[in-house]
Amino acid sequence: MTCHTMAERLIQASRQRRAKAMTAAAGLAGQAAVPLLLCALLAPSGAYVLDDSEGLGREFDGIGAVSGGGATSRLLVNYPEPYRSEILDYLFKPNFGASLHVLKVEIGGDGQTTDGTEPSHMHYALDENYFRGYEWWLMKEAKKRNPNITLIGLPWSFPGWLGKGFNWPYVNLQLTAYYIVTWIVGCKHYHDLDIDYIGIWNERAFDVNYIKVLRRMLNHQGLQHVKIIASDNLWEPISASMLLDPELLKVIDVIGAHYPGTLTVKDARLTKKKLWSSEDFSTVNSDMGAGCWGRILNQNYVNGYMTSTIAWNLVASYYQQLPYGRCGLMTAQEPWSGHYVVEAPVWVSAHTTQFTQPGWYYLKTVGHLERGGSYVALTDGLGNLTVIVETMSHKHSRCIRPLLPYFNVSHQFATFDLKGSFSQIPELQVWYTKLGKPSERFLFKQLDSLWLLDSGGSFTLELQEDELFTLTTLTSGRKGSFPPPPKPQRFPSVYEDNFNIDYPFFSEAPNFADQTGVFEYYVNMEDPGDHRFTLRQVLNQRPITWAADAFNTISVIGDYTWSNLTIKCDVYIETPEKGGVFIAGRVNKGGILIRSARGIFFWIFANGTYRVTGDLAGWIIYSLGHADVTAKKWYTLTLTLNGRFSSGKLNGKTLWKNISVNFPENGWAAIGTHSFEFAQFDNFRVEASH
Repeated sequence: MTCHTMAERLIQASRQRRAKAMTAAAGLAGQAAVPLLLCALLAPSGAYVLDDSEGLGREFDGIGAVSGGGATSRLLVNYPEPYRSEILDYLFKPNFGASLHVLKVEIGGDGQTTDGTEPSHMHYALDENYFRGYEWWLMKEAKKRNPNITLIGLPWSFPGWLGKGFNWPYVNLQLTAYYIVTWIVGCKHYHDLDIDYIGIWNERAFDVNYIKVLRRMLNHQGLQHVKIIASDNLWEPISASMLLDPELLKVIDVIGAHYPGTLTVKDARLTKKKLWSSEDFSTVNSDMGAGCWGRILNQNYVNGYMTSTIAWNLVASYYQQLPYGRCGLMTAQEPWSGHYVVEAPVWVSAHTTQFTQPGWYYLKTVGHLERGGSYVALTDGLGNLTVIVETMSHKHSRCIRPLLPYFNVSHQFATFDLKGSFSQIPELQVWYTKLGKPSERFLFKQLDSLWLLDSGGSFTLELQEDELFTLTTLTSGRKGSFPPPPKPQRFPSVYEDNFNIDYPFFSEAPNFADQTGVFEYYVNMEDPGDHRFTLRQVLNQRPITWAADAFNTISVIGDYTWSNLTIKCDVYIETPEKGGVFIAGRVNKGGILIRSARGIFFWIFANGTYRVTGDLAGWIIYSLGHADVTAKKWYTLTLTLNGRFSSGKLNGKTLWKNISVNFPENGWAAIGTHSFEFAQFDNFRVEASH
């Protein structure tokens, strides 16, 4: 005789009612009475009061996610419709999917910020363009779906000119504050977007005087409503600095910490400011990642009084072999096929987001369950109540960081007593998730309502490991769906792009993932011929870095499993004497690891030489020699990799051949430049066989 979970019984009961097998159901209920009684005797139970009569806890600020830090939404923009809109609906549409309350975006700074670079709105001091990249577009799409969504901007890297020769954004505080304020003003002027919160410098040092200068400049521009969040790193030293400096305490509205492990510190609480986990999760979006997310969404408040939790990242829309592959709430990394996956963290989010809103309040009566797990309860102050219960086990809820101390979760009964203004609630809707074995797995399933009129406002849940229950007075919850997207496909084995677009919607060409440097569509006004429309590397100065950007610029594309392939591209060096460009195959690393990328790199230089190297940095030299090359002229490079051998052509004539290459065996195709310099690329073509 086995004890079924309450959820399984409720699901079973729903099915029986749908079949209208009333007599059979009655018979089964009679048979089930004995084992249920045994279960109740065997499993210990705890009693928990949900009460507002002593006042309420902290104000809830919403659940959200980060696009950026960096280039994590890169492939999303190239999805064909209707799939792109479907993905956006799953993320942002209220009462449909993840239904996020908060969107945090990177303020592009031209530097490598985890999985790629995002372009700045000001590559140079006198250069302003509020249509580069895709974060403006994404914010507008989010706002379209949820006009109340909270928008946050945060810089990771900064364009090099702000550092005046130093790798440091605080050389001229006024200038950096001006740069950030122009982004906020540009958001409003060009896209009608109101930024709600602005950050300082992601996971790097803060400067107390810069924060004050930024506040003054925001106020001077009439942006008093834009609040400051700091420091997007650890709780300290920002909290202690605020306690020691009354002006700093006044200008910072929210203390944001990253990966706090559900815990905060005394100084942060003493500031009396809002406390947020302003970046969290970063875990593969499997059931383990969903368990991590479910646990921290509750326990960040229960243990640490954090009223907002923001996931890195929003959607895994970058090549999976880049660092932290598939660490998004859902996966959309195949614009060429239209395939995407609505992963479990979307439905874990829904347990909170669909039944609360920023402006609701947590009850003071929240806490841990006796046998492991936690519960929170929130109210809108208008009679609505939402209770979220999680029993995520240690084994299935580890986040990527920090280390999770051991705890145990076991089978239990939890009795909740509704007191205060909630004592007269007649009915609660029930939503249920069970993570784990496919045979027992349910994601965001609506069960039968609980009727409370006869129970004096009391109800009992039977809880097993790795479950989530939402019990709510709201009836608006919905598990949204679309017809299945197309099946997954490999990146096309023959791919070409001539970049001939008059008015591109995005500044970057599809599927190219910039890893150092920024490659943008470009129109050659003085070249009406074959190369009027090109792709141009537009940085001539190293940015103020967040990660270890390479000293060369590089953009990767294609299928990481590619081994045998021919890459062909027209190239144009703009810098006399010192300039150089390359095409490459089997590039095996990207993101924050880009400096150590291996592959087969075919370089030509304006000084009339060529080089073949086994790495981006140029340390491993396979061949070098003279080539009839100069700046300001177009050349066609061809690189062929077949098994252990490689060869290269310049303008269709063999320049080198039969160079033996044993490592790496596979990787992306790529284009790039020798340093931070202007250069152009056209008529890119790759033909691959796996």
